[in-house]
Amino acid sequence: MSLISFIKEAGEKLFNLGKPDAIATGAPADVAARNQKAADAILAYVKSQNFNVQNLAVAFDGASMTATVSGAAADQATREKIVLCCGNVGSVEKVNDQLSVNAASEASRFYTVKGGDTLSKISKEMYGDANKYDAIFEANKPMLKSPDRIYPGQVLRIPPLA
Repeated sequence: MSLISFIKEAGEKLFNLGKPDAIATGAPADVAARNQKAADAILAYVKSQNFNVQNLAVAFDGASMTATVSGAAADQATREKIVLCCGNVGSVEKVNDQLSVNAASEASRFYTVKGGDTLSKISKEMYGDANKYDAIFEANKPMLKSPDRIYPGQVLRIPPLA
């Protein structure tokens, strides 16, 4: 259970909360409806990735730009991918990870993509070998569709090498 930071301006554009100063203002019912709409969009996006997870739930707090995710993931890799799906969404600044794991294993590191980065460059920095980029690509499927389609601000899983 942890709180992971993301760049709220980067990521999938699943919903529009409006102007930043209006996110947590207005009638309580309006704020609750906006938060629920955002949570539903994030949940639908995570479900579209077909992860092995039970009792998946997502809540969103627009005032703090925090998504809270809970459920039981099959393994550590699935847990990390779900957290990344929730965080690599525009308007999400933090993910409160409340997921449990059925089969524990070593955790991955996270890396925030910078302008000019490629998976090979990241691989060289993280593993000391640019040719290990495929390990990073495979670790971030199905969110990544191509090794060439990463963007600044995106957070990636960097798994331990076997």
